[in-house]
Amino acid sequence: MKYVAPSSVEEATSLLSTSPSAQVFAGATDVVPQLRAGRSAPEVLVDLKKIQELVSIVKDDTKWTVGAATPTANLTEDQAFSEEFQGLSEAAGLIGSDQIQNRSSLGGNLCNGSPAADSVPAMVVNGVRAVIAGPNGTRVLDVAEVVTGPGQLSLEDDEFIVEFEIDRMPERSGDAYLRMIPRTEMDIAVVGAGARVTLAEDGSIEEAIVALGAVAPTVVRVPEAEAALVGNTPNEQTLSAVAGAASEVCNPIDDKRGTIAYRKQVAGVLAKRAVLIAVERAQQRNGMK
Repeated sequence: MKYVAPSSVEEATSLLSTSPSAQVFAGATDVVPQLRAGRSAPEVLVDLKKIQELVSIVKDDTKWTVGAATPTANLTEDQAFSEEFQGLSEAAGLIGSDQIQNRSSLGGNLCNGSPAADSVPAMVVNGVRAVIAGPNGTRVLDVAEVVTGPGQLSLEDDEFIVEFEIDRMPERSGDAYLRMIPRTEMDIAVVGAGARVTLAEDGSIEEAIVALGAVAPTVVRVPEAEAALVGNTPNEQTLSAVAGAASEVCNPIDDKRGTIAYRKQVAGVLAKRAVLIAVERAQQRNGMK
């Protein structure tokens, strides 16, 4: 196995095109354990962390651009980003231990293809877009369309994610991410729930997005929960509808971490709580009561 650390996107795409089994990595927090577990080693292992645009965080008037290999520690420690996207920052901060945080990245967490990846529901509710590089240039894809199944991606073998585009948070808006794990920390989510809301001037919910992780082969949106929220306030009746819709949309499996029935129940509870936190943050960001 050959190790290469290109300094440009063009060099990296060239390496992927010339070696059919070449594989990119950002932090190697997934690749190394997989290789030790017996996964076939690629001919070429391409380290993306030497490419400057892949490890940068840039803000302008309309969006944030986060390099796909940017360590999650850099992201969670960026005060401006974490204040604007509290839920997404918190989700990124759940990826492994403090040591892992210096290597892990949003790109790696997404491209591992795990249904339980913590950052993905939080990225989906924030409408994050992935900029994908390949031999024919770049293309842009919604994060929700990148993973097609457990360990399966819509990317070609010679493509990789360069960066993520995140539109600036609108006024009167907030996001949240919660997960349930058996242990107190450093565990895989039994259920994850992301929510983002935008409030109207009268305090009612003008726009809502709810997404669940670890309850289906890929992250799932909850359109009936979103419809129940729009035009209403998060009262008992509305939140009950959110919980019911979240449980109903689940298509989980039984495993040692949780049964199907348990995951469905937890999904409803977490969806309600995530919505309430998102509403509270939307109010706080704009001085509403």
